[in-house]
Order: sequence, then C-alpha cells, then structure tokens
Amino acid sequence: MPFSIPLWADLLAVGIGALQGALFSAGFRDRRLDWLGVAIIGIATGFGGGILRDVLLAELPAALESTWYLPVAIGAALLGMLLERLFRRLGVLITVLDAITIGLFGAIGTTKALALGLPPAPAIFVGALSAVGGSILRDLLLTMPIALMQVGSLYAIAAVAGSSVLVVLVSIGVNVSIAAAVCVAVTFGVRVLAVLFRWSLPEQRRIEWRPRWRSRRPRGDDGSEIQE
Repeated sequence: MPFSIPLWADLLAVGIGALQGALFSAGFRDRRLDWLGVAIIGIATGFGGGILRDVLLAELPAALESTWYLPVAIGAALLGMLLERLFRRLGVLITVLDAITIGLFGAIGTTKALALGLPPAPAIFVGALSAVGGSILRDLLLTMPIALMQVGSLYAIAAVAGSSVLVVLVSIGVNVSIAAAVCVAVTFGVRVLAVLFRWSLPEQRRIEWRPRWRSRRPRGDDGSEIQE
C-alpha cells in the first residue's frame, strides 16, 4: 500500500502528546519537579509512541529524520507547563488530550505498518503499542503505576478498537485518510466514554482452590475446630 505519513500529522501527534504529558506532570506537586523535569516528561510523552512504533518496524525513528520534531515537542511541553493552572481549571482537558493522543498515534502506527506490508493482526499490534507508548514512558518517568494496567483506564482497548476499525476499513477499500480519521474518532470515543461511565474490564483476583474431599470438622462456638 503506497502511502506516507504526512509530516503535519506526525507533528500534531507529537505536539499534543507533549502538551498532555507536561500538563499531567505539572499537576503533581508532591513530585517537586522543576521546569526542566516537566519539559523532559512532556517531550518523552510526545516522542514515546512514535519511537516505539519505528523501533518495532525496524526503521530510523521519524523524530530523528527532521529538525521539526524536537522544537514542536519542546514548544508544546513549555506551553503546557506555563499554562498548567489555566488548563487545569478546565478539568477534563487532560483526558481529552490523552484520548486524542492515543487516537492519533494509533492511526499513524497502524497506517505505517500496513504501508510497510504487515498483515492485519501485527499492524493492529503496532498501532496499539504506538498509541500507548508515550503514556507508558510518562508514567515510568513519574514512578507511577502504569495507567495502561490500571482498572478502568481502557487505554489498550480503545487503541485496539480504533486500530482494528482502520484495518477493516482499509481492507474493504476505504481511503486511508478517511479510515485514519475514523480510527481517531473511535479511539477517542471509547476512551472518553470509559472515563465518563467508568467502564472497566474485570479486576484480576486470586483464585483460591479448596479440595472438596477435605472433611469438615465440627467447630465450637468460638469457631475453633473440635478435636475428636
């Protein structure tokens, strides 16, 4: 499938990711982060998904092929840091930016994988990992539990849903740009609805097995077993 990712689309994903990462990290007062720390986390969030995508595809990271990526990431991170108090008052802005980020990186990652000839399932895998890569790196730098693995996040589910829709649409002949836009919309919708309605997968619990053949001894009033 002859298709190249438009530079503006990749820069948009990096910029929004860096903005979201800086906003997220600037809100942690107990971490005592200075301006440089907030900027680094924002830049890492913006670059994380794209670098993971290109590493999986055995290509030189796109962020190293153009002089535009680093200035865009730095500018977006500084904007998020400087306007953190204003943006914080909007409440849901970080969640919205997060959903847009995973949607953009998922669409770009899946499209690039298909363009390089990957089958549908691996393309979805690359797209989903690309979508959540920046958030994983952000949480690791902040020494926080990874949001992808927390109950109620549905990060991966949203990314997989969007990437799967893109693959299906491309397979039936829909224009790649339209399929990518639908992918972003689906990912965004699943992620935001999961937050609003608190959707989540079942929490993992330890399974305790007790053999049925174990005889039950009579117990006294205090709950202790009565010895025969």
